[in-house]
Order: sequence, then C-alpha cells, then structure tokens
Amino acid sequence: MEEDSLRRFIFEEFGVRGEWVKLTASWQHARRYQHGNAAVQAHLGQALAAAALLSATIKFSGSVILQAQGDGAFRALVAQSTHDRKIRGLVRSHGDVLAGPLEAMFGQGRLVLTIRPDNGEPYQGIVPLQGANLAAALQTYFIQSEQLDTRLWLFANEQVAAGFLLQELPAHQDFKPEWERITMLADTLTEAELLRLDCETLLHRLFHQEKVRLFDAEAVQFECACSRQKIEYALRSLGAQELEHILEEKGAVEVGCEFCNKQYRFDRIDVKKLLTGDTSDYQTETRH
Repeated sequence: MEEDSLRRFIFEEFGVRGEWVKLTASWQHARRYQHGNAAVQAHLGQALAAAALLSATIKFSGSVILQAQGDGAFRALVAQSTHDRKIRGLVRSHGDVLAGPLEAMFGQGRLVLTIRPDNGEPYQGIVPLQGANLAAALQTYFIQSEQLDTRLWLFANEQVAAGFLLQELPAHQDFKPEWERITMLADTLTEAELLRLDCETLLHRLFHQEKVRLFDAEAVQFECACSRQKIEYALRSLGAQELEHILEEKGAVEVGCEFCNKQYRFDRIDVKKLLTGDTSDYQTETRH
C-alpha cells in the first residue's frame, strides 16, 4: 500500500486532471504536537491532505497555506504544504467541539487560502467558512476565486489522512458532459476506499473505462519550517526595550513553535548578540 505519497493523473481525452494523496507517518508526526478531540483531529488531517493536494497545483517554489478561523469552539485550523510536499499544521479549540457543519464548529468564520512563492508577492483568496465540510468550503473557494470546477474528497482517522481532487483544466472548460460524468463516477467513492486503497487500484475502480495517465509518486513528509534565525528576526522586531522587560521578568526569552513544539531559549547574552547582529556562537539549547 502506498503511504506518505502524492500522485497526479490526467484524463487524456479531455481536460480534467486529478490528484490523490495518502498520509500515514507524516500525519502521525503532525498530529503528535496538536491537541483536540476526534472532530478537531479529523479536520486537521483533512486540511493537511488538502494542502498537499493544492501544493501540487502550483508551478513554482513556494507553499500553500490553508487557514480556517472562527469565533466558535473550533477557533483556528492551519495546514501548510511546500512545493516539495513538506507538510505541517496546527489547531486551536476552546471547549468541546462537536462534529457537524463548519458553521456549527467554527461559528462565524472565514477560509483563507494563501499561495506564497519563495520569490515574489503572495496571493490570497478568502471565502466564508460555510458548508458541510472542509472539502465543500474549498470547492466554493475555487468556484468563486479561480472560476474552476473543482471537487475534493477528504477523510482522516487516527491512522490515515487521505484526499482526492478532480479539477477541470483552465483551457478545457468545454468538456462539461465529460466533467459531469467523471464527477458522478467519483461520487461513488467511499471513506473506507479512500483511506484503504492505493491510487492505481482506486482509479481502476472508479474510471476503468477511461484513458487515465498516472504519474510517478511524490513523497510527502512532515517538516516544520521554524528555525532559530526566524525567531531572531521576530525578536528583533520587538525592540530592545521590550526584550529587556522580558529578561527582567523571566530571566530569559523563551519562544515555542506551535507546529512542532520546538522551544527556543535566549538568555541575556543571546539577546545582546542578536540585537547587535552577532549570532555566530550561540550555546543555548533548542529542544522539543
């Protein structure tokens, strides 16, 4: 069974592309640092699968960041995937989050999708956080922001997170009957099948009468983008006065990464060096 991999495919006779992703060890690694009940964890897995799928649609070095924010019990959901399939995510909830429509879980909220190139200005699209599930909200995003018919299926349990995407190609929007037939076939996909089957078996079950070209698998893994250098930059922005206040109150400046729980500690000597730009010989520890 394929694990921690993404595969792209295309229908050769008309303008529809697709992607499949299955997360196992990467999903377990990501969820290790996040807390929440079953409903919260399931949405984190779905979001990570979605971010990985969407990262395969960008044609440059960069990342896709999916953010869901609201004023309900489920406060925040963030999932990120880089162009080379490095994923990470976080959740924030308050009280008991009951499974249900997005409005019931998040309250009044919004879904933000950010495309962030390594070199260039980011692009951001925002839609209301509404619908039966995260897949439905993302489909609304693509219709409103990209004007592309897109369908997603996202599922996650304690062991596996998986996703399936179909999308019409921008230059081939005149294949509506074919699009409707393909999505009707895909609608027979069950949660158990997506979580259990490998990509080739799944495509054969759904589309055995179609000419589908399947591309090689791409590895997906958990990797956090935090670093001491990024923390230093953030601390410099606070200014010397604020940092001195923290040092007087706590004796050191400690910063934790919300994605991977890595802890960064800066004592008075470290703070002096980062403010003067001399960070060549830090000896303080970084730990999980």
